[in-house]
Amino acid sequence: MTDTAANLLDSHLTRRVITAVPLEYFLDGVAHICNSVDELDGEAFYASLNDKEIKTAQSNPQRFLDAMEPLLKEGRDILCVTLSSGVSGTYTSACIAAEQLCESYPNRTIRVIDSLGASLGEGLLVLHACDCRDAGKSLEETAAELAYMRERMCQVFTVDDLRFLRKGGRISGAVAFVGTLLDFKPLLKGNEDGKIVMCGKTRGKKRAIAAMAEKYESLVADAKEQRIGIAYAGHYEDAKKLEELLKKNKPPREILTVCYEPVTGVHVGPGALALFFLGDAGVRKK
Repeated sequence: MTDTAANLLDSHLTRRVITAVPLEYFLDGVAHICNSVDELDGEAFYASLNDKEIKTAQSNPQRFLDAMEPLLKEGRDILCVTLSSGVSGTYTSACIAAEQLCESYPNRTIRVIDSLGASLGEGLLVLHACDCRDAGKSLEETAAELAYMRERMCQVFTVDDLRFLRKGGRISGAVAFVGTLLDFKPLLKGNEDGKIVMCGKTRGKKRAIAAMAEKYESLVADAKEQRIGIAYAGHYEDAKKLEELLKKNKPPREILTVCYEPVTGVHVGPGALALFFLGDAGVRKK
């Protein structure tokens, strides 16, 4: 189980037997539920955000209760991977639901994993959990692998406008102001606590994409064995340019390229581009 911030397509969910709990966002005070990433017209959605008031809300524990209980009734155990606690209360809501249900189903196991990531930084962990399950590994073995994997998950991204991160409280107003004033393209990352921090800056989108590729080449571990991810907010051509650069020197086994789902997408804003891959242990502290 996961939430829709994991940015997994319906084909992933169906084929790999994954339950995704829908998350909520608000545009000009109107609530919207992300039931399916596939339903989003990414180009139109991100083009419409500039003039809208944007908010997200912590997921209600009841949503996790409603998703978990039918599975427990079927006699299943649950491994639930959530959006980073560093940017959202979703992990807390899932934990509250799990704690309540464990009292009613004492013979079942529910493990909630904080991905410390968003978009495919979360989704790649979910897909690896499916690989482990399909290979016959136990829930506890899988949870241990995910705990190690999240420490190695590099999440590097750039945005066109820091206002969206500032409005959502993901970075300070001072950082956003300086970035806008100097007209640079920031390089940001998810740190070891799952929070967003700046890790560099460039002039122009082309250089920012090149800098992301350079980060990949310097930090990626065993590229040819990896499934990596790219998420874009409405500008597919940027994702294709990044794909081309990644394939030049250290091509990965597989690249998943998806449009940013709306719950995290409204915080990074139109034109955002993100890259997710595994480095060595402790890479998130560098």
